[in-house]
Amino acid sequence: MLNIAQRIFGSTNTRLVKSLYKIVNQINAIEHEFQILSDESLKNKTIEFKEQLNNGKTLDDILVPAFAVVREASKRILNMRHFDVQLIGGIVLHKGMISEMKTGEGKTLVATLAAYLNALEGKGVHVVTVNDYLAKRDADWMGELYNSLGITVGCILSDTNDLDRKKAYNCDIVYSTNNNLGFDYLRDNMKFSRNEMVQRGFNYAIVDEVDLILIDEARTPLIISGQVDQDIKMYNKIDKLIYELSEEDYELEEKHRNIFLTECGITKIENLLIQHKLISSNTSLYDIDNMIIMHYITQALRAHKIFSLDKDYIIKDGNIIIIDEFTGRMMDGRRYSDGLHQAIEAKEKLNVNNENQTLASITFQNYFRMYKKLSGMTGTAETESEELLGIYNLQVVQIPTNTPVQRIDLNDDIYCTEEEKFDAIIKFISECHKKLQPVLVGTISIEKSEILSKLLTKNKLKHSVLNARYHEQEAYIIAQAGIPGTITIATNMAGRGTDIQLGGNLKMLAKTTLANILDKEIISIKYKQLVEKVNKDKEIAIQAGGLCVIGTERHESRRIDNQLRGRSGRQGDPGLSKFFLSLEDDLLRIFGSDKIKGMLKKLGMKKGEAIQHTWISRAIEKAQHKVELRNYDIRKSLLKFDNVINEQRKVVFDQRNRILDNDSYNISLIYRDINSDIVNNIIHDKYYNLDDETYKLISSEITRIYSITLDYNTISELESKNKLIEHINN
Repeated sequence: MLNIAQRIFGSTNTRLVKSLYKIVNQINAIEHEFQILSDESLKNKTIEFKEQLNNGKTLDDILVPAFAVVREASKRILNMRHFDVQLIGGIVLHKGMISEMKTGEGKTLVATLAAYLNALEGKGVHVVTVNDYLAKRDADWMGELYNSLGITVGCILSDTNDLDRKKAYNCDIVYSTNNNLGFDYLRDNMKFSRNEMVQRGFNYAIVDEVDLILIDEARTPLIISGQVDQDIKMYNKIDKLIYELSEEDYELEEKHRNIFLTECGITKIENLLIQHKLISSNTSLYDIDNMIIMHYITQALRAHKIFSLDKDYIIKDGNIIIIDEFTGRMMDGRRYSDGLHQAIEAKEKLNVNNENQTLASITFQNYFRMYKKLSGMTGTAETESEELLGIYNLQVVQIPTNTPVQRIDLNDDIYCTEEEKFDAIIKFISECHKKLQPVLVGTISIEKSEILSKLLTKNKLKHSVLNARYHEQEAYIIAQAGIPGTITIATNMAGRGTDIQLGGNLKMLAKTTLANILDKEIISIKYKQLVEKVNKDKEIAIQAGGLCVIGTERHESRRIDNQLRGRSGRQGDPGLSKFFLSLEDDLLRIFGSDKIKGMLKKLGMKKGEAIQHTWISRAIEKAQHKVELRNYDIRKSLLKFDNVINEQRKVVFDQRNRILDNDSYNISLIYRDINSDIVNNIIHDKYYNLDDETYKLISSEITRIYSITLDYNTISELESKNKLIEHINN
């Protein structure tokens, strides 16, 4: 019945897009009115719009002329005119929805429409990107457009100081990352005066790669931590014992990334601990006094058996740097919690730093739900539309492409072993290279990208490698990735926000080629030659079949795979994508191996042969769906717990801000009242005359609460509760 209705009336998405074309037609109808305006007159339109808003008009009332102004300014400044489908994308963003747009459809340009319109209110617009590189690129690039219309633009990067952060937040539009915004919020609520705070509220946010930020990264809360005193030498002592354990001593759950000691392992580790005098011979590992030892052992096991170098982290300048599993980028400044980071440092024979304690935290779910209006853009959101609607109240709208997608997506090839798979990949790359087809090879880790690099070198195939180790060369490598015959190996770094242009990126190539030339005449000649070369190379790449994207493994999320495919076939260009898999791949080995092995046996799979079958493709999709459901459950649980903390967080932060805003509040008096309540809760007796054992308990409790050393002799000498309170106050 539903299918019949959809055929007659169209899907909800189709009907919505169709209704938005009416607004697009209105924008197109007045385009000529703005073409005849001078640059100054066009800029003055911003002042007119602000006056109209002050006189009672709404943003919806001025949407049509405002979008027309942005389109005209974009033509003049960026030499880019918004397509009709981009206008639809902009309207969707303004309405607080998600624009799902294919790769190369110009999401960066689409954001300018909604950002400009909402910036007219003067309350601030945050454009959120996934990394500093994209934040700076987009702020510089689109900043020219905004500035031409009298709109101020700021950019906040990881290394931006507090003074510059405050200036940026006071701009009409600010570009930054989700991490920077979230951490600024937490840091602001730890400041001691309003003047030190940098943010100015949560009006409107446009989140680029919205599925990555609001779905994938929502599993990890943002945490600001401080160091705690702990016996860090114990990490190295325990680490040495892990090498004594064999596979029968622990049980590894790869699906849930958990590890447990078996009965055999508990006995062995207890004996080792006694032998090395880390616990006494008359105690058990699970005695209350030894629970901290059990914590060290668990984290050491996780460090050795679950977390891997060049997959989960790299070593840089003697430090452990976490690699983001979704973007393949380094997460500078991030540390694993609960002693795991220290256990990894001990495993890698590095200097072990002090453990941290949480001072402030928030999940991305609760951070972004503070915005009055929220919207987003991505190429892959439809599979997570239910979660986006349920948690963030964000409807996903699929925007039509400006030109039909010409990319051909070939079926997956599945091999028995990883070695056979890599042999087939090298052969396929070689065939593409011979006909000068540019190739992008996606890997899931640094380790795999370097294995493939060695194999290509062995086969005398020249190539570039883009991973977290070589991130400084990212712009240069991507600029050349569309040149005929180029082979690029990349981790997930090349999956999002990456625009690979056939023939090469003219702007970036010009920047690197002409950087050291001073003579303007020579620059002009060289630039013309470069334009001719890029156009010629583009034709060669098109004739060769466009960009060929090769996936070497399926990711846990279908969206990450689709992001990789989406690098090819941009704006109607031809392209090709294909995945090569093996039964030794993590996804198939952990989540679907037995079932798939049974299918392959029925299909008569032999060594060295590839299998292509819809059964297999469906089984892989089911395996991915399993993982996605598991991750959804993790996010739901995290949000459930954070919602409780969030209510407390809001109350505490609100009270804190009221105190900072009100000069009549005497913080010293409040502090004294709190101290009085705490001491009265600890000491219930009316009189202060207590025994030594009770004084020791009081001393221990006060040390725990205040993190100050107050020995029991000092407490007993104070004679009264009031004197104890006064001592704490001072």
